Amino acid sequence: MEKIQVTKAKVHNLKNIDVSLPRHSLTVITGPSGSGKSSLAFDTIYAEGQRRYIESLSSYARQFIGQIEAPEVESITGLSPAIAIDQKSTTKNPRSTVGTITEIYDYLRLLYARLGEAHCPETGEKVAKQSPQQIVEQICKFKTGTKLQILSPVIRSKKGEHKEELAKYTSMGFTRVRLNGEIMNLEDNISINKSRFNDIDIVVDRLVIKEGVKPRLTESVENALKLSDGYLVVLADEVEHFYSEKNYSFKSGKSYPDLEPRLFSFNSPLGACPTCNGLGISKRFDIDGLLFDEKLSLEEGAMPIVKKNSFLMQMVRSVAEAEKVDIEKPFHKLSEKFRTILYDGSDKVYNYKFESENSSWNFKKEFPGVVAWLEKKYNESESEKTRADLEEYMIIKKCPSCKGKKLSPFALAATIKGQSIMDVCDLSINEAAVFFDSLEFTGNQAIIAHKVLKEVKDRIKFLLNVGLNYLTLNRDAMTLSGGESQRIRLATQIGSALSGVLYVLDEPSIGLHQRDNEKLIKTLIDLRDIGNTVLVVEHDEDTMLASDYLIDMGPQAGIHGGEIVAAGTPEEVKKNKKSITGKYLSGDLKIEVPKKRRDLKDHIVLNKAKEHNLQDVTLKLPLGGMTCITGVSGSGKSTLVHKVLIPAVKNYLSRGRRGSSANYQSITGVDKIQSLIELDQSPIGRTPHSNPATYTGLFDDIRNIFSQTNESKVRGYKPGRFSFNVKGGRCETCEGNGMLKIEMHFLPDVYVTCSECRGSRYNNETLSILYRGKNIADVLAMSIEEAEPFFENHPKVNRALKVLNAVGLGYIKLGQPATTLSGGEAQRLKLSRELSKSTKGSCLYVLDEPTTGLHFEDINILLKALNKLIDQNHSLLIIEHNLDVIKTADWVIDLGPEGGKGGGQIIAEGTPETVAKVKASHTGRYLAKALKS
Repeated sequence: MEKIQVTKAKVHNLKNIDVSLPRHSLTVITGPSGSGKSSLAFDTIYAEGQRRYIESLSSYARQFIGQIEAPEVESITGLSPAIAIDQKSTTKNPRSTVGTITEIYDYLRLLYARLGEAHCPETGEKVAKQSPQQIVEQICKFKTGTKLQILSPVIRSKKGEHKEELAKYTSMGFTRVRLNGEIMNLEDNISINKSRFNDIDIVVDRLVIKEGVKPRLTESVENALKLSDGYLVVLADEVEHFYSEKNYSFKSGKSYPDLEPRLFSFNSPLGACPTCNGLGISKRFDIDGLLFDEKLSLEEGAMPIVKKNSFLMQMVRSVAEAEKVDIEKPFHKLSEKFRTILYDGSDKVYNYKFESENSSWNFKKEFPGVVAWLEKKYNESESEKTRADLEEYMIIKKCPSCKGKKLSPFALAATIKGQSIMDVCDLSINEAAVFFDSLEFTGNQAIIAHKVLKEVKDRIKFLLNVGLNYLTLNRDAMTLSGGESQRIRLATQIGSALSGVLYVLDEPSIGLHQRDNEKLIKTLIDLRDIGNTVLVVEHDEDTMLASDYLIDMGPQAGIHGGEIVAAGTPEEVKKNKKSITGKYLSGDLKIEVPKKRRDLKDHIVLNKAKEHNLQDVTLKLPLGGMTCITGVSGSGKSTLVHKVLIPAVKNYLSRGRRGSSANYQSITGVDKIQSLIELDQSPIGRTPHSNPATYTGLFDDIRNIFSQTNESKVRGYKPGRFSFNVKGGRCETCEGNGMLKIEMHFLPDVYVTCSECRGSRYNNETLSILYRGKNIADVLAMSIEEAEPFFENHPKVNRALKVLNAVGLGYIKLGQPATTLSGGEAQRLKLSRELSKSTKGSCLYVLDEPTTGLHFEDINILLKALNKLIDQNHSLLIIEHNLDVIKTADWVIDLGPEGGKGGGQIIAEGTPETVAKVKASHTGRYLAKALKS
């Protein structure tokens, strides 16, 4: 069958649609946010593919996988086994890295275990075990006539007279020993100083290298190794040579284990750094972080964490009293001695007094110091909230033992071509490709290395093909963006070379510069060409135009979407007059370049930023307009903004500090803004109890409205009655969840709609209270678009709903669980909350790729909302790759020229027209085309 045929799909807002997708092709599904793209691609086609696969497994296997309900669709034919590569499966495991996800690190461990050269981590001396035969071959290479003494090192660095040992070796027939470097006869009365550390070698044989000596030499070597449990010293013309059947360092006197794959695993106790257990980092309380404002006294909250903890604060008061220190004085006026005691503690015993309303008591003990006390509390606390609160005052540093390399000293001392396994992992993918191409082995080593190197090189090639050349194999998976994570898994799938599979991808172009987009599109085409069907939910114009088949969902979002507006080749969709996407692709509709840029006079100046790959960058950030930070992936945009600028501004605003920090020299101009607000794509809540109504504060107003109805007043219902989080008004059968979990023992748990409240979350008494004919559950089920006219008589609620509509979220339901919102939707919710505030003073808003998940038309709506913020005297700083946003900015700061080590510099800044003329700027090259179109 050459098509995947979907018949009568009605998942979420899909309106009984029929659609056919060509197999073995690249199909793109596009359309406005909320139009039903993901509902069709993931919740219908992929979900059914997964369900059919799981149904084929035994009931025993199914209990470990989980239950997938059949999507609401009459039939789907022509379906292949399906693999989804979405953005939500970024791992939260702190031990996952790019190397482990792609399995490159597993192959590297094998390569180093089989071909690595072991060294002593203390002396750098090469250590390798040899068989007796190999040792004999080595000794035979000495020139003819060389006088040899074969010694067995039986005692090393041990105190004592060793009379029993010497007597034993005499009885075995040996006549000579070497004591602390001097040859002696055992027949003589040897006197050993028992108070010093002694070395004793037994002289096993003396011979001369000549023809026919090999049999005798072999016997002597084997005897010497047997006596000393695997060690041998050869004096060749009085020059000492050391041999061993074990990994032994003669200089340090230490033995080491054999090289094996698990020795190079930071997840294994054998290979992990013993200090940080393979994490590579250590968390420590930072003294500067504990101190909020040294102009305040301790009693006024100079150190908020101390003031917040009544027990610790009382201990500090007791210490201050004993030391005759007035802690009501400003912190900077306290003596150096007291501050040292405060931070580091004291051996002196203090009498601690505690008083409460009901009792008073005391005890005597040394003062451990604020830092040690907090560390103990952090390590011993079982409360996640307590630990999270304390972590705000901690800083993450590289492990002092392994310097962030995660492995044990011996594992780090093993090398191939002078590079340790972590040296290789610290290379960018580009540099790693060059390193592996340069590796050459001979003989048996070449045979061992061949397959391993092929796997490594193939995977690195795939990473290069999806534009991830700037990443390192050591990069933590938790720090990857959704787009990067998705492209890594895409590269891994290409490496598996499966065919006949349906791949479903969710906006793989996120976070990708236009320059690298071509590589990504080629990768998707390669995946298609090996016999797969590739289905991509995407808004990127280049990807749409490169597709074999384009499906445009719409015409709008939510209840106004869920239909197929246009389907066909990109050229056919361009000609479809009903399709908004087609109009943007054909140029009939476009986001206009502003006729005049704003004149920006005030600036925040950040001098000499140096974090990760930033090369002493001085950022001059204009205020009062829209500034875009651009650059190829990995050029340092996020590092500059999130790691340096934001902490520097926050530090200045909270403490009034103008001084330098570890990653920048100074910052000025922050006094021109009142606050800094980050509008990122993190979830607005992590449980289904959080929703747009609760996040925006609308739910409080709505509950108040219901509590003011006549019926509520008669019954005495307060606003709390209408909350599904507290007892009283909620359904107690499902505790306000609307769903019940049924444990099926050997089968997966099943979630069913609560039969008591029928999913409404409330009890009947609460649901009987009506406002304009609707109960509280009906209101939560309304879309924002429906709710706006419903609350027209309540200006505050109506205004907030209007703003939500203005940022393009009219299709979202008021009670939609936060866990079902995309990152882009969460970001726009945060934006709407800011727009609905009447903030006084000038704020700096920082947004990170706000166009994620947005259609051309959505971007148009978003830009209008962002410009409203600027009209309210605020400033915008946006990290962005989307050319439609960049071309409308007042100012552009372009980083580069490349990613990773080749980036970290500002290569162009100015208006979009100015940046477009800079030849060194990749962004400028594409921006020039966008400004002309």
